[in-house]
Amino acid sequence: MTLAQRMTVTEAAFMLGRLTIVPDISGTLWLPEERTLVVADLHLEKGSAYAARGVMLPPYDSTATLAALTAAILRLQPRCVIALGDSFHDRQAEERLAPQSLASLRLLQQGRDWLWITGNHDPSISARVGGESAGAIALSGVTLRHEPNPTETGYEIAGHLHPAAKVRMRGRGLRRRCFALSPRRCVMPALGAYAGGLNLRDAAFRPLFREGLSAHLLGDGRLFRIDPRLLLPD
Repeated sequence: MTLAQRMTVTEAAFMLGRLTIVPDISGTLWLPEERTLVVADLHLEKGSAYAARGVMLPPYDSTATLAALTAAILRLQPRCVIALGDSFHDRQAEERLAPQSLASLRLLQQGRDWLWITGNHDPSISARVGGESAGAIALSGVTLRHEPNPTETGYEIAGHLHPAAKVRMRGRGLRRRCFALSPRRCVMPALGAYAGGLNLRDAAFRPLFREGLSAHLLGDGRLFRIDPRLLLPD
C-alpha cells in the first residue's frame, strides 16, 4: 500500500455516542448540532512565562493564538465556545495578558456563551477574562474535560496531551499536530502557538486508544487521515 493510499483527505463528521463532531483544519472541533466550537490548550502567555525564567522567546504567542481562534470563530460563527483547559499557561498569565489581547478576547465573547474548562496550568479562571468556568461539562452524553481519563467508560473529548503525528513523505519526516480519535474518545491538538505536540507513538496515548486509533493530521489547508501503520516515533 502506498503512502497516498494510506494518507487520505478527510472532511468527515464523526459520532461520539449521540454527539456529532467535525475536526476542523484550524485545530478546533466543531459541534454542528450544538453550534459549539471546542478549542484546547491555548497556553496564552507561555512566551512571557519563559521570558521570566530567562528563556527568551518572541513575545507574540498570545497575539498569534488569539488570531487563529478569531479566524475560526469568524468562519464558523459558533453560538458557544468551550476551551478545554490550559487556556492560560500559568496562574499569573491573566495578569500578564496585554490590554489589546484581553480586549480581543472580550470581543470574541460578545453575543455567545463562553466556557473555560479548568486545566492543570489554570486550575482557576478569574472573572477578569470573561465567560464562565467549570471542571468539566457533558453534552449529549459526552464528557468534555481537560485531561483524558483512561478509565472513562463513556464518551470523552479532551486536550492536555497535545497530540502530534509524524510520517515520512518524499524521503523526509513530516511532523504536524493532529486529532486523535477512537470510537469513544477525541483528544484534540493544542491551539496555542507555543504549545508544541506529543508524538502519538508516545506511551501516554496507549491506555487511551486500546479500541483503535484514527489520526487526523493538520496539513496544508486540509486534514489528512493517517493509517496508524504510518505513524513514526520521534
